[in-house]
Amino acid sequence: MAALDVDGTQTAVVTGGGNGLGADICRALHEAGFRVVVSDVDLTAAEGLAAELDSTGQTAVAVRIDVSRPDDFQSALEMIVERWGKAHVLVNNAARTEVKPLLDIDPADFNSILATNAGGCFAGSQVFGRHFKQNGYGRIINLASIAGQNGGTATGAHYAASKGAILTLTKVFARDLAAFGVTTNAIAPGPHDTPMVRSVLTDDKLPAALAGIPVGHLGDPKFVAKLIVLMAGPESGFVNGACFDVNGGIYMR
Repeated sequence: MAALDVDGTQTAVVTGGGNGLGADICRALHEAGFRVVVSDVDLTAAEGLAAELDSTGQTAVAVRIDVSRPDDFQSALEMIVERWGKAHVLVNNAARTEVKPLLDIDPADFNSILATNAGGCFAGSQVFGRHFKQNGYGRIINLASIAGQNGGTATGAHYAASKGAILTLTKVFARDLAAFGVTTNAIAPGPHDTPMVRSVLTDDKLPAALAGIPVGHLGDPKFVAKLIVLMAGPESGFVNGACFDVNGGIYMR
């Protein structure tokens, strides 16, 4: 507990926090008593949510992070240190997805999505991992996907490959940082009722998708947000290198 503030308050950064699942994560963390840095490439969306959480800016602020730019993570960390002294939690949520047949994917598009999804996870974990290691405490939580486990069915190969890479990065950071009080874990959601999933599973595709989910419905992103809150706390220190599957039974292991 020595690594936390005197009052026990933690500061959490959520990438892609302005909309969708990221916004649900920000709300859940803030409700649980975390100071929240809402980061997004869409600064307007991030500012709107931060104002909703705390219009005074004392417990919620917005910052623009393009996760394909490591310098953005460093700038955000410097802002946090200046404002609150240290950061405690990083949630790597930001991602791009695209539906395209395997043989039609342009290599440049493949590399671009890998750079955003896997590269952003690596850059954020590295920048904040150094900070966490120095302070002797930290929680890194990565949003992977069932697509990274089963190769994907409704998304492109570039998205699936990027999420598989995130699962591997989770293990690498978990192994290398554990001795310094820093844990790294992942969540691999299946199809949840989020704007990103709805953009892929349009009304004409949704019935077939639901038929392939053993529980018969889309997941609730608010549950994923609650799970992240649990993993972000000090009491989760014995959970490291794990991947929590939240997929309705589509992929069992």
